[in-house]
Amino acid sequence: MYKTLLPLLFMGVAGLAEAATVVKPVPYEIDGEPFEGLLIYDDAVTTPRPGLLVVPNWLGVNEDSAKKAARAAGDKYVVFMADMYGKAVRPSNPAEAQAAAGAVRADRALMRKRAQAAVDVLKAQGGQVALDGDKLGAIGFCFGGGTILELARSGAPLKGFVSFHGNLDTPNPADAKNIKAPVLVLHGADDPAVPPEQVEAFIAEMKAAKTDWQLVSYGGAVHSFTNPVANVPERNEYHPVVAKRAFEAMNDLFDEVFAAE
Repeated sequence: MYKTLLPLLFMGVAGLAEAATVVKPVPYEIDGEPFEGLLIYDDAVTTPRPGLLVVPNWLGVNEDSAKKAARAAGDKYVVFMADMYGKAVRPSNPAEAQAAAGAVRADRALMRKRAQAAVDVLKAQGGQVALDGDKLGAIGFCFGGGTILELARSGAPLKGFVSFHGNLDTPNPADAKNIKAPVLVLHGADDPAVPPEQVEAFIAEMKAAKTDWQLVSYGGAVHSFTNPVANVPERNEYHPVVAKRAFEAMNDLFDEVFAAE
């Protein structure tokens, strides 16, 4: 059902990313099962910099998600892209992605466990790259955005959490009381995948927990507005202006929380 595309992936990213950008596969295990994420950083920077966990959209680890993670990393962050499905599972179309993501979304304890395992892998990269292990945050896109919010609800001790056009629902709204750091949700106001009722429930959840949260709703944007290959009008569509604003908002939050260290 799934195909392993990693050799082609790294060839493609190497040709498309900036010359100084390193994209390195990192194998790891969860309960004896093999996983493989990506370590992404600018090797021209030699001073320690903050680290970001990145959880990709439901298609998982692929060339497009690697390029987006490289954009997020720039020369500011060391990025580790989580593998949420396992090394043998690499969806190649929406039907396969829906099956893989649906299995993880149906088990939020498993989702949180796999996200936290990826955080641990990121921390462990301090011996390989110039990483400031005291300054770690997490971001995610679509399915990954929802995953990042579950990681926050688990009480993960990171400095900030950013969701890009992610799902906001949770079966465990009371767990928001565990959130230990600022949460930023970057949302398309016209996103059909995240209806107004879900947004209102999220706002109520955050208010009840009295956590530090922001929700930015971008007019004219739908789902996947940061994804250059999204091209389904009025549903999944790239919006370059909003994408730029969203990445700037992400950087503003992390500039604030990391400067407080």
